[in-house]
Amino acid sequence: MISQVAGAAVRAVVVMVVIATPSLLIPGTHAETTQIVTLIALFSAFLVYSEYAGTYPGLIEFRDAPPFNRVRVISVFVTLFLLSLVVSGGPGASTLSLVVNAAGFIVGKALEFPYSPLTLVLDNLGDDVSAAMRLRLQIMAGIASLIALVTLAVFAILIRMNHWPSREQAFNVWINLPTFDPTTGGDVVARLTRDSRLNVALGLVMPYILPVIFWVAAHHLGVSLLQHPQTLVWVVMLWMFLPVSLFMRGMAMARIADMIEARRRRLTAGLGPEDGFQPV
Repeated sequence: MISQVAGAAVRAVVVMVVIATPSLLIPGTHAETTQIVTLIALFSAFLVYSEYAGTYPGLIEFRDAPPFNRVRVISVFVTLFLLSLVVSGGPGASTLSLVVNAAGFIVGKALEFPYSPLTLVLDNLGDDVSAAMRLRLQIMAGIASLIALVTLAVFAILIRMNHWPSREQAFNVWINLPTFDPTTGGDVVARLTRDSRLNVALGLVMPYILPVIFWVAAHHLGVSLLQHPQTLVWVVMLWMFLPVSLFMRGMAMARIADMIEARRRRLTAGLGPEDGFQPV
């Protein structure tokens, strides 16, 4: 119990640090912005603490199947950190900032092909957006895309090497998928496979849909996405991270479906946990 509470507290602190990263790195942050970020960080930390310190599941998925959420949190932190370096870079930028800008420019150029999400966004920015802002957005999209691809590759390698979920303990569907009811709606393997494909499909179309949602929301709220550095950092991060999160969820659900199907085959063949298979 003590270790569970301590782990929940550490996770809550990590979430606070991740959310506060742009405010800490981007110069000229207003006091009102700092207060808003602090409130969001405290609320998110309380939510994470209550989820991981509690016995019963709530909203966070795969909380007992590391390192799924750890990979996602590290991806968000690295993305926010590097994007903040791009935004805060100036004439006296550090060597790290120059390297990040160069890498983002190369990847951003590679992503600028016909009908790509980045090309569609850049083509619809309008004539009032300066060339420097277009270049900055291209660099930021390149950095975020690179981190997203690395994140997917890392998680795919973990699954391929049978390091996720851990073979040393049973996988509890109720704890790790609290919003998924395996007792209703037909065969659980078919449902997991269907949901997996749906998440992957949504991950493919999200990079095209999210910019429209962001622009519409900014128009109704009267907020400029390009003029406020912190807003731009969060928008670009979400633009690339949400599709990656859906891809990872789809891959995870497909993996769970394979595990359940493998267990059924082993039970049919008369094999049990002593043969090296952990129950799901």
